[in-house]
Amino acid sequence: MRASSAWTALILLFIQGATRACTVKKSGSSTGRFANATLVRLSEFLSAGYKKGVRPVKDWRTSTIVAIDLMVYSILNVDEKNQVLTTYVWYRQSWTDEFLVWNPEDFDEVKQVSLPTANVWVPDILINEFVDVGKSPDIPYVYVTHDGLVRNYKPIQVVTACTLNIYNFPFDVQKCSLTFQSWLHTIDDINITLMRSPEELREDKSVFMNQGEWELLHILSNYKIFSVDNDDYYAEMKFHVVIRRRPLFYTVNLLLPSMFLMVMDIVGFYLPPDSGERVSFKITLLLGYSVFLIIVSDTLPATAIGTPLIGVYFVVCMALLVISLTETVLIVRLVHKQDLQPPVPPWLKYLILERAPVLFCIHRKSRLCSNLTPQPPDLELYKESSYGTAQCPLHHTCELGRRRSHLDREGGGSLEGVLLGLGRPLPRDPTPPVMDNILQEVTAIRHFLEKRDRCREVAKEWLQVGYVLDVLLFRVYLVAVVAYSITLGTLWSVWQVA
Repeated sequence: MRASSAWTALILLFIQGATRACTVKKSGSSTGRFANATLVRLSEFLSAGYKKGVRPVKDWRTSTIVAIDLMVYSILNVDEKNQVLTTYVWYRQSWTDEFLVWNPEDFDEVKQVSLPTANVWVPDILINEFVDVGKSPDIPYVYVTHDGLVRNYKPIQVVTACTLNIYNFPFDVQKCSLTFQSWLHTIDDINITLMRSPEELREDKSVFMNQGEWELLHILSNYKIFSVDNDDYYAEMKFHVVIRRRPLFYTVNLLLPSMFLMVMDIVGFYLPPDSGERVSFKITLLLGYSVFLIIVSDTLPATAIGTPLIGVYFVVCMALLVISLTETVLIVRLVHKQDLQPPVPPWLKYLILERAPVLFCIHRKSRLCSNLTPQPPDLELYKESSYGTAQCPLHHTCELGRRRSHLDREGGGSLEGVLLGLGRPLPRDPTPPVMDNILQEVTAIRHFLEKRDRCREVAKEWLQVGYVLDVLLFRVYLVAVVAYSITLGTLWSVWQVA
């Protein structure tokens, strides 16, 4: 009995080996030039009876686990207006196909083979944020190992929707998501996992082209299970691509020219306020800044949901230039044509000429317009040279003219009374008409000089008021510009470090 059982077992083993050899030979029964091709025999063996439309599991209750990986190769375009990100990534996915298994010993120790993608089952994993089909190369093959592991590696040009926040431009950091999930299969059929650890994925920049406008910071991953109708649950793997813009180009071409123009506007305050050159200088700066904004308008990102801070910065700089020009016009108007203005009101003279120089450490008003005081005063020279007693060649005649002019103003007296009052004898040959004309001319000249002297005093006071106001407004303007610049510089520095 034992001998017969042993022979029966040997016969069964021989039959099984012969059957398997016949099966392999039948599956690889190629003729001609493919008769001894191992890969051809293996391909025919794997494709015999294979159904690519069926999920490759023997037990339908078993879920197919798809491991995926992502490596960013380049950032091609960031369209802020349309909120679209275009990237070029290396996408890898692998899964186990239970129907693509063979014994390497039967096929000359071949452990992996490439098969056409169209001939095997491929999971329907897509990117949810897809908005356009990129120009991706077609990779028609997948690698299959002898234990059924299928590796599908391919480069993809990804055009995805992304919420771009440009408020911090050009120091902005963008975070865009690429969500991979099965479009149809639930988690009971297809589940998703990472091919590498999240730490390795986060710090991997080995293939990234680091020469463009954008810099790759890291890639974050997040696995989630969600349900649409609380009945079927789906698995998704979300990759957060965090990129940062390099601001050097925009700093040199946008910020520095604007800063130079603002510095020139501040320097323009050192021009004399009573000079018309300051107005023309500031108008030229305003026109130059307007042309600068027209040139850079195409460089700034445009969106319908917000304005970058640098755009607000340019608008505020334009407003500061307009305010500076307005202040210059007012000061120039104040210090010109003072002859047509009334005297400075006492309250204004007290506040501007008395209190303001003390509070704001401004030079005294006597020093502000010292270069405008005529040296020596024209009125005193004219008085001394015209009708002063020391310079008059006709001493008696001038003295007579002054006394008669005084009596005429008092409304009484005559030439004889004047002569008698001076203790002088009456002239033997008086010429009243000639003396009257001379006295009238001298009196008119005196009144004119006195009026001009008063007008000069009024003009000098208004000019002092203009100088003090100019210094005060310049300091306020300078404080506003410096505070605004420090605030923006601090914000941009914080964003750049972050």
